[in-house]
Amino acid sequence: MAGRINDEDVKAVRDAVPIDAVVSDYLQLRNAGGGNLKGLCPFHDEKSPSFQVSPSKGLFHCFGCQEGGDTIAFVMKIDHLTFSETVERLAAKAGITLRYEEGGYNPSHQRGERIRLVEAHKAAAQFYVEQLEGPEAEIGRKFLAERGFDQAAAAHFGVGYSPAGWDHLTRFLRGKGFTDKELTLSGLSQEGRRGPIDRFRGRLMWPIRDIGGEVVGFGARKLRDDDNGPKYLNTPETPIYKKSQVLYGIDLAKKEIARSSRAVVVEGYTDVMACHAAGVQNAIATCGTAFGGEHVKILRRLLMDNSRSKVIFTFDGDAAGQKAALRAFEDDQKFAARTNIAVSPAGMDPCELRLAQGDEAVRNLVEASTPLFEFAIRSIVQQHDAESPEGQAAALEESAPIVAKIKDQAIRHRYAVMLSGLLGYVTDTQFVVHRVAQLARWARERGNKGPAPTPQQPSATYDSAPQGFRGPALTLRSPAHRTERELLKLALQRPELVSPAFDAYGADEFTAPPYAAVRQCIEEAGGAEAGIAEPQAYLGRVLDAAPDDTVRRMVTELAVEAILRKTVDEVYAGVQLVQVRLRAVDRRIRDVQGSLARLGAGGDPQQLVAVQNELWVLQQYGQALRDRGADAL
Repeated sequence: MAGRINDEDVKAVRDAVPIDAVVSDYLQLRNAGGGNLKGLCPFHDEKSPSFQVSPSKGLFHCFGCQEGGDTIAFVMKIDHLTFSETVERLAAKAGITLRYEEGGYNPSHQRGERIRLVEAHKAAAQFYVEQLEGPEAEIGRKFLAERGFDQAAAAHFGVGYSPAGWDHLTRFLRGKGFTDKELTLSGLSQEGRRGPIDRFRGRLMWPIRDIGGEVVGFGARKLRDDDNGPKYLNTPETPIYKKSQVLYGIDLAKKEIARSSRAVVVEGYTDVMACHAAGVQNAIATCGTAFGGEHVKILRRLLMDNSRSKVIFTFDGDAAGQKAALRAFEDDQKFAARTNIAVSPAGMDPCELRLAQGDEAVRNLVEASTPLFEFAIRSIVQQHDAESPEGQAAALEESAPIVAKIKDQAIRHRYAVMLSGLLGYVTDTQFVVHRVAQLARWARERGNKGPAPTPQQPSATYDSAPQGFRGPALTLRSPAHRTERELLKLALQRPELVSPAFDAYGADEFTAPPYAAVRQCIEEAGGAEAGIAEPQAYLGRVLDAAPDDTVRRMVTELAVEAILRKTVDEVYAGVQLVQVRLRAVDRRIRDVQGSLARLGAGGDPQQLVAVQNELWVLQQYGQALRDRGADAL
């Protein structure tokens, strides 16, 4: 049985791998103020960044979908790994040797499935690279040379060659300790008559890496006429390879995409290589599938959907290429980046264009791209006879809904005017503009939905209270809940400003059940005082004390969310402490006054005196809090 990883080693991994460095492999982060970073959440679809990272605390939290946690939790969630697999991967990056309890370390048994499959692909990629240097691979080297790629370009992209024999790779990987089951599950081998055989044979091989740089699949190009297979053969769907969720070249292009706020989407592996060789280093490609929603999410996280961002699709100039461009248009509604289309006049792809006209021609193709909306409109109009009234009407009814989808009213109006000119409605522009506006209004009326919560407007409703706590639903429209939230943020982020007073507060002083639960967690972790004595371990202890994921998410949310005041000092902390305590005192006064009314004049004299005394003490304490503030605590 696999042993558990030593707790000290888990802590060492957490401390050694900065959370911002890990998250930056998957999305672009920008300054959010207060030492925090922000980006577009990788766990749900959004256009404004509600995902925040706190490097100093080692935590992340999304104010839109409520996902949160530490570095390990982030990698587990985004890469669908187990806890052990995640720690092993991060430990390998940090150069930390893990110790295993309950029986020691046995790599073949303790490695998770995903890590084993990734390791098999890594070994296969190296094997293919080495094979490209052999005499059998001369045909592959010639293929690359004919397309303008030298040995350095092949090495940069990790291009290799799969031998033509039945089981060269299979036998090689068996020798590395991989089982037949792992080889078939990975897609590197397939079942033959006498056992597993290589899936790829006699082909040029491109490793397909995920955004983190790990090889998860391969694209294979046919080289010989006697190969009866398809021209391109890709890895089948596996536990680590989903073609709708990978972009070829993303590992090499991601930094340039984030830096330039521009991504260039091409159609093939050699097109990506040609673009990079020509200096267009933000080029990527899909892998045997159309550009779709999951690809949009990957790019959105890197582009941040700011007003400068741009996605440029390059397609062949034929009818199929135009259809691909229009399919891409459908996805354009899902992200705010300005999308352009680049179609070579001669119908050449970037690889052919570079061979025929050189690197500058590739760069010019990208720079001379046409806005997607304009391309879509022109493509539709060209399909109709714009000289006849019937053709004009048909083109208008087909193209007007596309213009109506443009969310920016000023841009929508400009394209409506352009459409009018293309259709020949020069003297009746307002007719086209009115038609587009009418369609846009109908679309809004059918599909209006409220905005997602933002860091300034956190998720404010909890359908059920955490176990053991009952009270009014959490709403940030309540001044009491806002103040309780601010005090808990201070206790988690700046415990030195609220301790020791905060530790004397009971969970019942927090009226929102989620906040009462967080207060209980802080108490079980040693109170805010523990945050001063052991700041590094404090938040981890609070999270460990959480009874369930709901409370744990609330802890990370409060630990990451910015405090509402720029200058955070003892005076500001004192105000929050006083407000929470004063409201608790006022609630107790109302309860005691109710008890007093119920006792009445005929009640037990001794009990009556006790209730009256408690009421007097509470009223005096309340008045002291109002008069003297934090000094009365």
